[in-house]
Amino acid sequence: MSDITLILLGAGSASRFKLPPKKQWLWIGHEPLWLKVANDFQNINSFKSTIIVSSRSDIQTMSNFAEFTFVEGGDSRQQSLKNALKDVNTPYVLVSDIARCCLDDDMIKRVISAKKNKSCVVPTLKMVDTLYLDESPINRDGVKIIQTPQLSCTQTLKNALNSNHEFTDDSSAVASLGGEVIFVEGSAKAHKLTTVEDLAKMTCLKAPSKRALSGFGIDIHAFEEGKPMVLCGIEIDSPFGFKAHSDGDVAIHALIDALLGAAGLGDIGEFYPDTSEDYKGVDSKELLKDTVKRLKAFGYLIGNVDLTIIAQTPKLLTYKKAMRFQLAKLLNLTPNLVNIKATTAEKLGWIGRKEGVAVEAISTLYYYDWTTNENYHN
Repeated sequence: MSDITLILLGAGSASRFKLPPKKQWLWIGHEPLWLKVANDFQNINSFKSTIIVSSRSDIQTMSNFAEFTFVEGGDSRQQSLKNALKDVNTPYVLVSDIARCCLDDDMIKRVISAKKNKSCVVPTLKMVDTLYLDESPINRDGVKIIQTPQLSCTQTLKNALNSNHEFTDDSSAVASLGGEVIFVEGSAKAHKLTTVEDLAKMTCLKAPSKRALSGFGIDIHAFEEGKPMVLCGIEIDSPFGFKAHSDGDVAIHALIDALLGAAGLGDIGEFYPDTSEDYKGVDSKELLKDTVKRLKAFGYLIGNVDLTIIAQTPKLLTYKKAMRFQLAKLLNLTPNLVNIKATTAEKLGWIGRKEGVAVEAISTLYYYDWTTNENYHN
């Protein structure tokens, strides 16, 4: 069995990346970037376990993709690493950044083969350009570019990070305790994805799949006297509204489920539970806006949506256009990509008895195509 645990760090905000999706959620074929990197590492070496460090919201989604160990990151790289190390029980740990996404098999094997007790193995590149420190040139032969992954003795790294000093990488932490830092040849392929311009250097990344993703949602609410009725974000002239924890907009709730379903993100209750006081009486338009923001961050584009409202009462014909335009605005779509249908239950069942309304919704999503960004081609 392997004596190495792999830790992949990806809890940063990626504020310098400047694309709608977070960089860890760029789609590479059918995989998000973070999953591609994790799988590529597994193909190079068999690790006892793999730990993915990310934000809480990302972990909620990542856990649907793979059975890795997921750990919530901290306010800094160092705190994120310390959080992950709590789950490491192997003698050695290999730490890398998800953003260093083009792996060099030979370099990683060099790092692993050089492991040694109480040490840190670091891949480095030589500096080929002339260097100045302030106004004076310095000897470039004594300068090294430090890369990841770095392999450390687990206990040595834990001890080194248990201080008030902030280290920029594992090797400097280990060196501070007098541990040995072993340098091995790095790789020019191991470039770190930091800005959009870096995408042009990532020759290992293929374009996202053009597959269309479809989702279905349904929601049902009973009527409640004396409550405003809202459907698709539009107030309906009615003596009753919907019995619900929120404002009861049954159409938007069904739509949110359809969108989450297309992305494989679960259902509305997982993100906006009706047991939480945070969502008591909430305007469902705000929930839809948050869902759209979430999909955008995770690399999805909304293609179109189609809703069928099943109601014996009230009559909705005169509201359909306003509903279409309201949802189009919330979804950032042109109105022709939002379809609203309304039908009765032909006086059958609980809907026919005018006890409530049901709505069915379908949606189509696509992966955000980051290869169309002009910086990728420069």
